[in-house]
Amino acid sequence: MESSESAQDTGSREAQDLITKASDEFDIGNYDECINILQQLEKLKGRDCKSHHNQAVAKFYKGKCKDYWGLLKTLEELDVNESSRNIPTISALSPVPLYNKAVIYYHRHMYQTAMDTISPITEKIETYDANAIAMIGILMLRLLLATNQPQKAYRFLETILGHLGINIATLATDECNVQETVPRLEEKTNKHLKLLSLLTHVVNRKIVVVPEDGSPEFAALKAHQYYIMKDFQMAAKQLKKINVDSYMGGIYNHELNTLIANNMGVIHLRVRHYAIAANFFQNAINFDKHIASNLRNAELHDMSSAKSCEILYNLGIAMLHLRRPKEAFQCFLMPLKTYHSNPRLWFRIAEACIMEYEMKRSNDEKLKANSATRSLFSNRIDYSESSQSAAVPEPTMPFAALSLRNALTFTRFYMSQLHTSSSSDESAEGIENQESNWQRTRDNNFCNPSGPVTKESFDTMLSSIYAAHSYVCLRLGDYVTALEMAEELLKMENLSDAHKMLAHMYAGEAFIMMDNLSEARPHLEPTFVSNLNTFDFETKDWQVKSLDAAQNVVRYNLAVAMTLQGDLEMARSLLNTCTHPIVAQKVFNLKKTQGAIMAAALQKQQQTTTPRIT
Repeated sequence: MESSESAQDTGSREAQDLITKASDEFDIGNYDECINILQQLEKLKGRDCKSHHNQAVAKFYKGKCKDYWGLLKTLEELDVNESSRNIPTISALSPVPLYNKAVIYYHRHMYQTAMDTISPITEKIETYDANAIAMIGILMLRLLLATNQPQKAYRFLETILGHLGINIATLATDECNVQETVPRLEEKTNKHLKLLSLLTHVVNRKIVVVPEDGSPEFAALKAHQYYIMKDFQMAAKQLKKINVDSYMGGIYNHELNTLIANNMGVIHLRVRHYAIAANFFQNAINFDKHIASNLRNAELHDMSSAKSCEILYNLGIAMLHLRRPKEAFQCFLMPLKTYHSNPRLWFRIAEACIMEYEMKRSNDEKLKANSATRSLFSNRIDYSESSQSAAVPEPTMPFAALSLRNALTFTRFYMSQLHTSSSSDESAEGIENQESNWQRTRDNNFCNPSGPVTKESFDTMLSSIYAAHSYVCLRLGDYVTALEMAEELLKMENLSDAHKMLAHMYAGEAFIMMDNLSEARPHLEPTFVSNLNTFDFETKDWQVKSLDAAQNVVRYNLAVAMTLQGDLEMARSLLNTCTHPIVAQKVFNLKKTQGAIMAAALQKQQQTTTPRIT
């Protein structure tokens, strides 16, 4: 018995020595030797799931971290095989396999899958050692921030720092060093945890001191802090400083250049320098192409550097402001493949389609300016033009209608799930319990890659969708839906005066086109315009930039209704008050049409009253 125990002790010590050697060889990058040692260990102890897992990881690194599908397949097979034999899976014994799977999903931009994968080990994170807590915490923070959940990230940061024995308030000072508090953490882990902790504070608008350690990561974080504080000039200077320092220090990589170019574009977009912003975004795309061009053969950690979707989304916004709808539409198509449930993105696509239609219509009106006869409502699209399938992704009005239906569906669905702050009648204890559990925190991140949305921003977006949908349906000849959208718009709370005017105009035109002139007149009465806010028109980026312009538009539309009702004298007197340039051409055309109608009526009257010789 004693000799048997001695042999077991000797085998155990030998196995432990082999494990230590394999770990040392792995750390210095000698993966072939690491694999050989693990195979020796397998012969000594027999094949087990941990040995198989470690060999798979070593082979993955030996292949320069490219065969991530092979590693992922191995990790999946380990769990399936062990569970089929009623043996505790390796994932149940150690957090590392699930962590490795989540890392692969993270670098593949599969953020929700990664969070679902790592969720079981975050629920028992307090049972692990300090390095494992920090390692899991860093990945989860990256995932939460990548999916625009800043409040949840802050609550989670409080949790993991509490397990590490760190007070989150100490991170606001420049003197805080995670490694000094938790000496067992590796230097690289310490830096990443510090960086992500500060970033979490910055995106939550917490007061925090970002240290100047000369690294691009902390310098970029400082620029981000300036941007959130709306100090755009200092943010741009900080980014330029990173660019200069990186070149002087011999640091040149496409990832850093992509970050600088995109962030500079965001700053210029924020201050309405749209042409400069578009130029920066195009530069960022060119830098990003070098990363994305060889993703099939790229290392795993390089795949997460590709940011084409986000940059193209930003470029599309800039192109809309520059009134280049075709380019904007093409920019939005690629992000749509990833963020297909984003109502704001669908609405932007519809805006590009509408702008393209408006520009074509404006050019056609210039060509037809000298035409002798024109319809009062010549803006409706011909059937031949609207007969194209709405499923074809082209900047057309049918596709705009499809995009707006999607935007409306998603917006209504997300508004039903919108999380608001706790009501005042909740007990203090209940609120405290809710805030202490990071998993219950919700950020309303329904519009990725944009940030979390509030009820006010959803209301504004819904009003814009109703207005745009009503307009598109009018142009497509769907007057019932146009009227429905206009009436829904009028029901909105805290409706802006600009949207109120559009709702009345679209409802009035829909009634007219359905030959219901009596219902149209109340919507076209100019009395409601005098109560509108002048500032609301002057600050909007559209043609009606003053209260006078709005009044002229309303009076012109009322004159059209009167003309159709046969009240030509009242219509003509009303047209004489329409002097704003925004309706000048339309007033001229309508007067010509009225003249033609009056001449035809006079001729018909003369024909009926003149005696004829029989």
